[in-house]
Amino acid sequence: MSTSDDTKDRGEKGDTLLEIKGLKIEGQSDDQWHEIVHGIDLSLNRGEVLGLIGESGAGKSTIGLAAMGFARPGCRITAGEIIFDGRDLAKATEAEKRPMRGVRIAYVAQSAAASFNPAHKLIQQFTEGPVQHNVRSQSEAEADGIELFERLQLPDPETIGFRYPHQVSGGQLQRAMTAMAMACRPDLIIFDEPTTALDVTTQIEVLAAIRGIVEQFNTAAIYITHDLAVVAQMADKIMVLRYGNLVEEADTRTMLSDPKKKYTKSLWAVRSFTTDVVGIGAGEKPLFQVKNVTAGYGPVDVLKNVSLDIYKKRTVAIVGESGSGKSTTARVITGLLPPRPGKGEILYNGEALPADYRKRSRDQLRHAQMIYQMPDTAINPRQRIRDIIGRPLEFYLGVTGAKKEERIRDLLKLIELEPDEFIDRFPGELSGGQKQRICIARALSAEPEFIICDEVTSALDQIVAEGILRLLDDLQKKLELAYMFITHDIATVRAIADEVVVMLQGEIVEAAPRDEMFQPPHHEYTEILLSSVPEMDPDWLDNVLEERKDKAPTIELAGN
Repeated sequence: MSTSDDTKDRGEKGDTLLEIKGLKIEGQSDDQWHEIVHGIDLSLNRGEVLGLIGESGAGKSTIGLAAMGFARPGCRITAGEIIFDGRDLAKATEAEKRPMRGVRIAYVAQSAAASFNPAHKLIQQFTEGPVQHNVRSQSEAEADGIELFERLQLPDPETIGFRYPHQVSGGQLQRAMTAMAMACRPDLIIFDEPTTALDVTTQIEVLAAIRGIVEQFNTAAIYITHDLAVVAQMADKIMVLRYGNLVEEADTRTMLSDPKKKYTKSLWAVRSFTTDVVGIGAGEKPLFQVKNVTAGYGPVDVLKNVSLDIYKKRTVAIVGESGSGKSTTARVITGLLPPRPGKGEILYNGEALPADYRKRSRDQLRHAQMIYQMPDTAINPRQRIRDIIGRPLEFYLGVTGAKKEERIRDLLKLIELEPDEFIDRFPGELSGGQKQRICIARALSAEPEFIICDEVTSALDQIVAEGILRLLDDLQKKLELAYMFITHDIATVRAIADEVVVMLQGEIVEAAPRDEMFQPPHHEYTEILLSSVPEMDPDWLDNVLEERKDKAPTIELAGN
């Protein structure tokens, strides 16, 4: 029943596995079809990694899915050949392609939270593919799952598979999905932003694990990303895409050192946006305070005696790896997770708030709003934009009728979207950046004083992400908002923070104004975070792994 990983015939390294010729894809909008991918050619050899980069809407994911002979709903492949190991998937029937998907070709999606079945444990979802395709027995698949969980640096690999998706962090879920894709040891894996949800320390280990498996099993990979420093570590060659066209293609070192096209050079340029640090006025009192909070899930304490102050017109960035307590802090502030009885409180303008959100008044609730990491899972795909933005207006402020319509339009203008064009659209008709702007408008519709931004730019390419950061900065100045930015992106911290708080295993290990935080000396863990930020150097990952190989860890990192 089992197919041995070592005896599986994968051909020789360097043999052509995938060849795409003249690929054209159309997308549907307003019942009209229009071309979104315009005659793309690519070739991929066994054991080779191809990086696809470009800003949102470039066609990266659409081309990656087409490599499986698949077009997402609302798209159709209209021309070209997709030759996978001698077979044209563009001409193959669904019945012919189905046995290949998950076995010979696998896909790792960007949004793990939207990809898992919440009703089944992780190990059940891991074993489903190899068991149904007769690659392994149930017991063999479970044992292999534990091995891959360990290889991908998941904590407690022997037991984590018996948790449900909601019981693990976003970073853990992303790695579990990567393990699922590798379950049948496919010939080709399409990685669609697989490290987006990972903090920088975990990202190093996962990138190394992905690269190691690709090399060990002679697997080919298409690596889709907007993170140029990451693709520099993973890809043998890079294709730059824009609006469904190929801009430029070259081996990685050539592309990084000598890009030919103006657009490619603009992607390579370091983003210049940064804000001026806002100080605390003499005698100014905090807007929100977290005071000596200990909180957790079940018997496990996730936060341990955490205290921090939030001031009007300022941005506090909370950084740390997955599992350090960043999002749990946000849950405590908003009343979604009460502190342990008698262990801490949340104050608003000096007065203690009820620990449980259900005991807070609507006026108390509206003052602290959240913008989430993944807009795809944060907004209802069946509601129009007017309903998504309008509901908080009615719920918190009692605004209805013509005033509600007028306010929705004002909010769309505030987030720089044309009301007539967007108000009656569904989320599926928007780009990732546009969806995140809608999430910002929804938060603003409650007229809060404080907004928690939970990894709001991590799923966006750097051009779109910079636009979101500029928008948030502009809104903060206009509306005198306080922000708490939860992020693992050090570049975002450098751009927008007034104060930086570093968390590890539920405790604050360092806190300082932004400019002080990036000057040595640092807490040991802060030093690890800063040294883990990928650089635009193809040898960076190898060098970091080599440097750390012989160093015994002096602090215990969180389980992520």
